[in-house]
Amino acid sequence: MSALGRVVRAGVTRRRVQTLVMALTSFMAVTASVVAAGLLVASRAPFDHAMAAQRGAQLTAQFDGTKANAARLTATARTSGVTAVAGPFRALTLNVRTASASGALPAGVTLPPLTVVGRPDQGGPVDRLGLVTGRWATRPGEIVLAYGGVPMEPGARLKASGLPGRPTLTVVGLARSVTGSADAWTTPAQARALGARGAGPTYQMLYRFRDASTEARISAHRTAIDAAVPKGALTGTLSFLTVRQQATANAMAFVPFVAAFGVLGLAMSVLVIGIVVSGAVGAATCRIGVLKSLGFTPGHIVRAYVAQALVPAAAGCVLGVALGNLLARPALAETDSVYGGASSSIPWWIDVVVPATALVLVAGAALWPALRAGRLRTVEAITPGRTPNAGRGQRVRRLVGGLPLPRAVSLGLAHPFARPARSLTTAAAVGLAAVTVTFGTGLALTLGSVQSSRELDAAAPVVVSAAGGHAPPGAQVVHVGADTRRADPAKVAAVLSAQRDTRRFYGTAAAQVHASGITGRTEVTAYQGDAAWAAPRMVSGTWLTGPGQAVVTTRFLHAAHLRVGDTLALSTVGRSTSVRIVGEAFFTENQGMEVLTPAATLTALGLDAHPSQYFLQPRPGISLGTYLTTLNSALEPTGAVASTAGTGKSGVIVAMDGLIAILTGMLLTVAGLGVLTTVLLDTRERVRDLGVMKAVGMTPRQVLAMVITSVAGVGLLAGVVGVPLGVALHHFVTPLMGHAIGMNLPGSVIAVYHWPVLIPLALGGIVVATAGALLPAGWAARTGTATALRTE
Repeated sequence: MSALGRVVRAGVTRRRVQTLVMALTSFMAVTASVVAAGLLVASRAPFDHAMAAQRGAQLTAQFDGTKANAARLTATARTSGVTAVAGPFRALTLNVRTASASGALPAGVTLPPLTVVGRPDQGGPVDRLGLVTGRWATRPGEIVLAYGGVPMEPGARLKASGLPGRPTLTVVGLARSVTGSADAWTTPAQARALGARGAGPTYQMLYRFRDASTEARISAHRTAIDAAVPKGALTGTLSFLTVRQQATANAMAFVPFVAAFGVLGLAMSVLVIGIVVSGAVGAATCRIGVLKSLGFTPGHIVRAYVAQALVPAAAGCVLGVALGNLLARPALAETDSVYGGASSSIPWWIDVVVPATALVLVAGAALWPALRAGRLRTVEAITPGRTPNAGRGQRVRRLVGGLPLPRAVSLGLAHPFARPARSLTTAAAVGLAAVTVTFGTGLALTLGSVQSSRELDAAAPVVVSAAGGHAPPGAQVVHVGADTRRADPAKVAAVLSAQRDTRRFYGTAAAQVHASGITGRTEVTAYQGDAAWAAPRMVSGTWLTGPGQAVVTTRFLHAAHLRVGDTLALSTVGRSTSVRIVGEAFFTENQGMEVLTPAATLTALGLDAHPSQYFLQPRPGISLGTYLTTLNSALEPTGAVASTAGTGKSGVIVAMDGLIAILTGMLLTVAGLGVLTTVLLDTRERVRDLGVMKAVGMTPRQVLAMVITSVAGVGLLAGVVGVPLGVALHHFVTPLMGHAIGMNLPGSVIAVYHWPVLIPLALGGIVVATAGALLPAGWAARTGTATALRTE
């Protein structure tokens, strides 16, 4: 090993605390950065690979065949920007039930309506379907189901409801469409035969474009296609960007807050490493002089100190890459094999670029103090007795000394002014810790609020199930493993109204219809009664106040190209109605693609609007257990059953909470070690002064109080400044988390900071500073007077 290598090794092994601090700061920064960058890239990789391999449709469009015939739709291939098309394919909505048992489904079970498309084969220039099992439909009476949808296997049979003769279809295969263009496929002739009598044809067109990189580009292409057909012919579209966002939403929600932690970690890393290297140079001036006298050049000195920072940082980077890949796995788990590709993982280049960038920043942070070491003159460096300017901070010391405070406390409060640059770095470390804790606390409160309000009707403590079905007229609903009777909604409502311990209640019915601007079927939840007390949190607009209204999410508005105040057309076979969107709400049930409306909307569509569930709120002070017992006794003759309306926890939010706790704890540890390093360096430089103070009567307890007080004031100020910055960071990042999943967050889940939370956070700076100073303060208190006085 060369002489320079031995110097580097000696510096790394001799200063163990500083080495550990530099390794931990790099470890923290790289871990968060790898997770953020990796999720941003890796979560989209399976979808993008599948889009390229299967030439997925960048825009799936649905047309009214009574306004634009097949020839007119074929001509849209010449629209500017279109590079490939497939179709027109006949499309229809089919109500079916199982005619034979398959897997977990017995015969006679009514299934959700299927969007069925007639295609001659699974290939073509756009949306090439991947056959997972079985074969393609080639003969009448055969159907191919979308993989991952209805849990049925080839050989199963489905009976169409509401059609003459109730034809039976045999499942011959399962296929995968990367953009979910349909729920099932059959031959073109079979699709025409299944079309309902008296209803005009519906066509599907699949498009690819020269540039479809942004939603604005897709919207421009959609406008051009709409202009190429008669007005009103284009009834719905689905952008592949919307599908990708839904598929990667859970993983992408991690990116904004993890990236923020990564930036904080990098800032902490640069700051702490600068402190450590600067302190090492200041504490080893004599050693530098000796090395120069032995022939080391300034370049050797600079490289030695930069290398002493890079060695532990490199070790931290290696560990950070390993942990970052490990922490990213839960977020990427849902994208594994969804599109038939390999398991998603962080790309290798992320594992190279992120640590390389961190090492460059570490080298930059260490370079300035290393250059100062290289510029030291040999004689000046080797001369003993170099101490800080004794006159610095004297005016403040005299001013504080006049206050009615113990002498040890006043000396501690005045000391930061003797070393203003070092005090500022300590304040910066504590301030970053305060920002981190404030930010992490706000994220936890926001996610807790989202967890409790992400599902519809989550605010209602009791739910009553009246069973029954909500299918279109003519469809039969069979309940597996349960009593098939349907409770009379009027009798159930009468029982609920008669309960004196019931404060209020409302009922909901469900249906699936076609919504203008949306391809495929749309879930509708219809409310009977005043549900305002348990309504989802509103982002804008108002909750339902009367018939002909609807409330939807941000994701639905974007998919349908609508805004609050616009009209939404809903239709089913032979019936249609319009509702006005009066509010934008936040909920994630059914991926947020659901329409909330009064029960009168289903009645206008000719659908069953009788509630199948009732949501109740008991009167205050009533025991929930007693209330349920009494209510079930009263409901027993009707066949309805009451139970607590518990909502399950989202595994994604639980994973987020865990990651936030880990990253916050790591940053706090690094900040505390940064304070420890600074105070340790400062204490060792003042050891002779401490000996003099002990010689004139200062007790170990007073020494302890003086050292801790010297950082406590700095910590308080840093905490007071850091908390508003943490709040601002939270208010900036949390909307980005909502946008990552295609949702606007309501103000109530962002405004989570209140004085009972802010005051302890502001005092947290003192806790971090004190915790970091305890070990050096204890060492200073235990150092003997004679030992301290002999130190030069």
